[in-house]
Amino acid sequence: MGMNLPSRDCVRIVVLLMFATAWSGCTGSRPILNRYEYSEIIMGVEGRIVLYAQDEPQARAAARAAFDRMAQLDAVLSDYRADSEAMRLSATSGGPPVRVSDDLFRIVLRAKEISNASDAAFDITVGPLVQLWRRARQTGTRPTQQDIDTAKLAVGAQHIFLNDESQTIQLLRPKMQLDFGGIGKGFAADEALVTLAHAGVTRCLIDLGGDIRVGDPPWGKSAWSIALPPRLHDGPPTIDLVQAAVATSGDTEQYVLIDGRRYSHIIDPRTGIALTNRVIVTVVAPDATTADALASAASVLGPESAMGLAIRFPGSRIWIGIASETNRRGGIGPDSTLPFPEPAR
Repeated sequence: MGMNLPSRDCVRIVVLLMFATAWSGCTGSRPILNRYEYSEIIMGVEGRIVLYAQDEPQARAAARAAFDRMAQLDAVLSDYRADSEAMRLSATSGGPPVRVSDDLFRIVLRAKEISNASDAAFDITVGPLVQLWRRARQTGTRPTQQDIDTAKLAVGAQHIFLNDESQTIQLLRPKMQLDFGGIGKGFAADEALVTLAHAGVTRCLIDLGGDIRVGDPPWGKSAWSIALPPRLHDGPPTIDLVQAAVATSGDTEQYVLIDGRRYSHIIDPRTGIALTNRVIVTVVAPDATTADALASAASVLGPESAMGLAIRFPGSRIWIGIASETNRRGGIGPDSTLPFPEPAR
């Protein structure tokens, strides 16, 4: 589970964009599309959109709409903004049901589904524990067990009650706080893809801090070619994707050393303890919301237990590597890896 929405650590996925020389004009009745690329800071990370359009005005308008959509979602989901809808809802915890936006209702509903399927290894109510470990990263002092036990009283997706008819959410326990660090960027990337499609752009790639969502393939190609992190997996060096998503989770950058022990920014919601197992996970799924959340869940579950996730989520593939300090050689190398093939359709 990522500790916060803007800075959940990802091992950056290299996107191999191999294109023929761009050209314009028409071949028969089929228009030739040109490649355009735009970038902007969204949700505290670099957001990048690569798309194919007939001309620059169409491309620019489509990208602008997609970035605006992601910024809108940041205002809904951020735990760094006291005025975000998620934080306003969290402030009502222990109180009556609250009518929420369609965006917030949909992501909470999906998060509860994934929490149930992952045996609570993924849980958006982890916010109180996130706050504890965020302070630990700032101070270099491990939270006390008493503080962890107290925070855990307000953690648990089973304490979220959703009413479909009234579109309300009730946080049943006091001091609950929602945290979308393990799912928010994926959800935003999915919504950006929808926005681009409404603007007439379907050949596109959205990269939101390492959470990648692709639509139809690049012009003149059969798929987007994505490179997995080197030396981290026994999986293929690259994967070809169309209308799918990929996310990677790990602690290569975001961690804290306390008393000689390395604690990840990823927290096990069930124990309240930041991970120390040094896993690196890559997930391919039909959508970025699922890929993002499963990367967090698989990190918590570890190689053996995570195998069931790929079975419960058809079309998903998961690769897990266990990092070793003695096998780094300038990066993180695996002591062992467990690749999970895509389930048969």
